[in-house]
Amino acid sequence: MARITASVYTSHVPAIGAAIDLGKTGEPYWQPLFKGYEPSRQWMKDNTPDVVFLVYNDHATAFSLDMIPTFAIGCAAEFTPADEGWGPRPVPKVIGHPELAAHIAQSVIQDDFDLTIVNKMDVDHGLTVPLSLLCGQPEAWPCPVIPFAVNVVQYPVPSGRRCYNLGKAIRKAVECYDRPLNVQIWGTGGMTHQLQGPRAGLINREWDNAWLDKLIHDPEAAAATPHIDYVREAGSEGIELVMWLIARGAMADVNGGPAPTLRHRFYHVPASNTAVGHAILENNV
Repeated sequence: MARITASVYTSHVPAIGAAIDLGKTGEPYWQPLFKGYEPSRQWMKDNTPDVVFLVYNDHATAFSLDMIPTFAIGCAAEFTPADEGWGPRPVPKVIGHPELAAHIAQSVIQDDFDLTIVNKMDVDHGLTVPLSLLCGQPEAWPCPVIPFAVNVVQYPVPSGRRCYNLGKAIRKAVECYDRPLNVQIWGTGGMTHQLQGPRAGLINREWDNAWLDKLIHDPEAAAATPHIDYVREAGSEGIELVMWLIARGAMADVNGGPAPTLRHRFYHVPASNTAVGHAILENNV
């Protein structure tokens, strides 16, 4: 049977992608950030999965304000890097896993979660920046990726509790797939940031790190965080953190298994006008 072996959490700041693409990772401004991901790149080489299930949000690329699904699963065989206004990132095409994606969609929808099935879409920095951070600049990504887009752009957005429970349903779906696949689930976005208004540039280090503590050690408390707390403490775009709860809900300990092992944790500010958070949890089953 397939199994989820680890969860990865990381910000997906677009300027990080630009720094990689333009060869700026060694510059004084960017060097501390990329140094913080060096252990993760080595971990990824040592623990390359068969499939990554990558939770992210589309930034009005595949979905416009005319139509925004709350949860959308990419079931195509491949996904092209999007042109976000300055040309596509010079990164590999994303190869999907249609069989596992279709199985997860079937299982999760029958488990009473409504998913939008997407058979054609481009993927933007929300998905490609996390891959670049952990995989570098390869000619091809090291494994297939199932894109899973969450609406955290247009209110109403899903609650943390809904995302957390969805993660449980995804884990259940993976574990009843009849091929022995090693699957990682990644939650991306966040941490604190606000891109507009009087609080533009907001960064709340104390709140970010306290929330990371909860995510790792008390995910039930993290899942109970109300939307107003994200907006007040983490800025208007801090709501992206609910996507991390999908990945956390898919871990073994919240489904009766042993606690995960924390392999790496990293936090850095600033990266552009945002805070960057990152963690890797391994299942112990």
